[in-house]
Amino acid sequence: MTCENLGPQFEMNKYLEARLRSIKAVQVASRHILPGMTEEDARRTLTEILNSLGVEKFWHPTKLRMNVNTTKNFSEPGIETTLIENDIYFIDIGPVFLNHEGDYGETFVVGSNPDHLHLQNSTRKVFDLTAEAFKEQKLSGIELYQFASSEAAKLNLVLNPNMYGHRLGDFPHAIHYRGDLGEFSAVPKPNLWVLEIHLLDERINRGAFFEDILF
Repeated sequence: MTCENLGPQFEMNKYLEARLRSIKAVQVASRHILPGMTEEDARRTLTEILNSLGVEKFWHPTKLRMNVNTTKNFSEPGIETTLIENDIYFIDIGPVFLNHEGDYGETFVVGSNPDHLHLQNSTRKVFDLTAEAFKEQKLSGIELYQFASSEAAKLNLVLNPNMYGHRLGDFPHAIHYRGDLGEFSAVPKPNLWVLEIHLLDERINRGAFFEDILF
């Protein structure tokens, strides 16, 4: 299938190294993002860390969403906002390392607000359950998001249907496939697709996000 093609320079070890550096950048940055920082402040901190890890370019813009902006779709503009003492935010990066694409996103909680912690934990839980179902049941992209939506509902949360996963690979993957995982009717090939889970708590108007490769 064309959508599963790889470029001639694709190397699995470099691709997996790009993933590890992406995860490291997000998790290191989270230790430096503190109350009082704006989204722009936090993005600058994240960019410095990515540069220290050898980022070459970005295949998609960095998204760093705080408090009210955590409900926004990837392409939606947010409002100017500042991290406060009890808050929630997420990071979504698309760097290129070693000419291979990384893509990782995770939610972090400042303080101990139980609703924020529920969102953070639930997003990772729905991701893990969906990834497990992918392995065991060989679900198509469409079925994966039907499954994830059902699991989110069990937690009294809503899966955002406008934040689907996608192909990944050596840069640029888009020459092989540009579509969304949630609209993909075949079973995606392991290692080459990213599962994105964006959950919304409509009661408190906050969201949480987690994404990683499906293995």
